Amino acid sequence: MIRILAVGDTVGKPGRQACLEIIPRLCQEEQIDFIIINGENIAGGSSITKETVDELFQAGADVVTTGDHIFKKKEAKDLVEANPRILRPLNYPTGTPGKGSIVVESKNGIKVGVINVLGRVFMKAVECPFKTVEAELNRIAKKTSVILVDVHAEATSEKVALGWFLDGKVSAVFGTHTHVQTADETILPMGTAYITELGMCGPYDSVIGRKKDVVIRHFLSPLHAYLDVATDDARISGAIFDIDEKTGRALAVKRIHEKLKVESCLKKN
Repeated sequence: MIRILAVGDTVGKPGRQACLEIIPRLCQEEQIDFIIINGENIAGGSSITKETVDELFQAGADVVTTGDHIFKKKEAKDLVEANPRILRPLNYPTGTPGKGSIVVESKNGIKVGVINVLGRVFMKAVECPFKTVEAELNRIAKKTSVILVDVHAEATSEKVALGWFLDGKVSAVFGTHTHVQTADETILPMGTAYITELGMCGPYDSVIGRKKDVVIRHFLSPLHAYLDVATDDARISGAIFDIDEKTGRALAVKRIHEKLKVESCLKKN
């Protein structure tokens, strides 16, 4: 068996600090073999920089997944090209820098495949996530039976549909992007673990990671407002998956939601 921890969108400095302080402890307590962290929002709430993604690897990440904001920072292009463990969505157009999948050997010597795919409903146009993942599985399944898919999508229905579509084809499907953890973790009939949304790693005294007053003004006024990352009540949110290394079938799935014991009171994002 291999035990894999996947955590949701990590928002700004509070999210990174929560990962740095909580994940190493969780790894010891839960005997984690492999870690996936979504780094979509780590650099001031959007995209990645070298310094911010290095903190996720310092926290223990084996693979960093992302989503629709990955290229908001210019240096992200060079980062995804230089480090194949930083994924961008697989279904971006041909020629996009970086890769959307990878096979990595875990701490206990088991090969783990990770695929990062972007939804299309209520989001920018990309290639079909269903067909793109299915085609990629033909390649990855030759290397390992342990495969996890991060579905970075807005619509619950699209995430659920992808879960059913991939049941029996991958070990686990988990959603990211909407930042609010769902309570629907399950193992589907053909052996794929599923949860619609892992949730957010970041400041929970907020509106999905952003300062409450600024977001409220944004909804009340047509004037543009920069949505600053909030600072307080940092937590991590995600799930732990137990996978049979030989069959690739999920044996168990458990939601996790941990609060940083010491308040961050951070001034910078």
